[in-house]
Amino acid sequence: MKKVRSSIVKRGLVYYFIMLVVFSASVYLVLNAGKSLPKHGWQQINSLHDSGSSEIISSNNQEEAGFSIEWLSGPIQNIKGNLSQPLSIALLQIIIIIALSRIFSFLMKQVGQPAVIGEILAGIFLGPSLLGTLFPETWAATFPLSSISNLHSISTIGLSLFMFIIGIDLDVSMLNKRIKTALFVSHASILFPFLLGTLLSFQLYSGFAQGGTSFLTFSLFMGVSMSITAFPVLARIIQERGLSRTPLGVMAITCAATDDITAWCILAVVIAIAKAGDLSSVFFTLILASGYVYFMFKVARPTLLKISRKMKENGQIRRPFIALAILTLLSSAFIAEIIGIHALFGAFLAGVTMPQDVKIRETLRNKIEDVSLLMFLPIFFAYTGLKTQIGLLMTDGLWKVCALVIFCAVVGKVLGTLFAARLMGQSWKNSFSLGALMNTRGLMELVVVNIGYDLGIITSGMFVVLVLMAIATTLMTGPLLNLIEKIWPETSRTKASESKETIPPTLVVD
Repeated sequence: MKKVRSSIVKRGLVYYFIMLVVFSASVYLVLNAGKSLPKHGWQQINSLHDSGSSEIISSNNQEEAGFSIEWLSGPIQNIKGNLSQPLSIALLQIIIIIALSRIFSFLMKQVGQPAVIGEILAGIFLGPSLLGTLFPETWAATFPLSSISNLHSISTIGLSLFMFIIGIDLDVSMLNKRIKTALFVSHASILFPFLLGTLLSFQLYSGFAQGGTSFLTFSLFMGVSMSITAFPVLARIIQERGLSRTPLGVMAITCAATDDITAWCILAVVIAIAKAGDLSSVFFTLILASGYVYFMFKVARPTLLKISRKMKENGQIRRPFIALAILTLLSSAFIAEIIGIHALFGAFLAGVTMPQDVKIRETLRNKIEDVSLLMFLPIFFAYTGLKTQIGLLMTDGLWKVCALVIFCAVVGKVLGTLFAARLMGQSWKNSFSLGALMNTRGLMELVVVNIGYDLGIITSGMFVVLVLMAIATTLMTGPLLNLIEKIWPETSRTKASESKETIPPTLVVD
């Protein structure tokens, strides 16, 4: 048997060698015969022009090439030309962004901070504040101005996927169980900082609103940016600190979900006002948006539920339904964009309207989550960092404005949540802890800030201030919770057995 196999292998090698020889010889004969054909078009004209001198120069160059290394100049120029192509630049940028974001995320984990902080800092490092200052030529070559628009488009698509997953992770049944308490606490945590944001606008409008922006648009945007809570980052912090099965953890995640829904609805109104301009256009946009939301909940959601039941095989979600879900995501984002309330809101709403089936949610999350978190979100952070100029804080006392904004954001969020939670019967410890958790802004704040900057609502100076506010409020969450544990050490954490409520699987931002 072994001899037969050996003879077959040898025979195959002989046939393979003969095939290579025959085909190589045939190709050579064809190419050699093609040399006798007349040159075509402009090549023929160029070859006839000064042919004698060209032959002399060509022969001289060929003779010299044998005695010098100038023959390398051609390949080197080809490599340089390939490196300057848009695709090559984009791939190099993505490689650098992902590698650096993982390094920074690892370092942040070592000091007990959320990994998302590392990705945000990696983006700022790649921007003009650090890399652009330390190595300006390298930075300009790696992140040329012509490539910024490409990063913006890629990051927007990635954020749409991310917002879709956030919508999927919102368990509507969980919201219904605690809707009264969650609405009161969540809206209090929005209204207090929102009011402070609009009051700050009186002082900030003249210096930090872009030209043509009305005070109404600027003040509403400042209110939204001060009142946002980062749902995915908060969920990750709760999981890391072992609060997932406690009443505090369930209440925090419910309030954050309600907060996000409310804040995004308000932001959609702000975007409509910013894009529409006059009141009649705003009114028309809001009517379209209301009809669009009604359609998604009353038509799209039941239809998707019926289709999902038909496309299940042995409890598994078939690929056609995943394609339908992605098509729904893209279509919803497109409709929201043309209506005038931003594609990200459409992606978020598409996630919310997905069937509340555990298997469907898990399957869609597994298909989309890793690509969104590991590739697209770091690109978004880098895009944010490329627009963040920390050096602006040193001009015109901007650092004082930054300190004031951070102070108002923290006081408004923590105190607003604290008082509302106390009124609903929560202990002082749980009320303070809930306020510290709701103060986490992180990624969602950066999304809102980028929307405001791209729409021309805020200046680059205010953009820097709000980015630093997002980082500061997220960084202080852990230390605040540790401080609360020291103040009330006698209050032990509720054990898992004391509560049957659990937080559903949530987005892991690491």
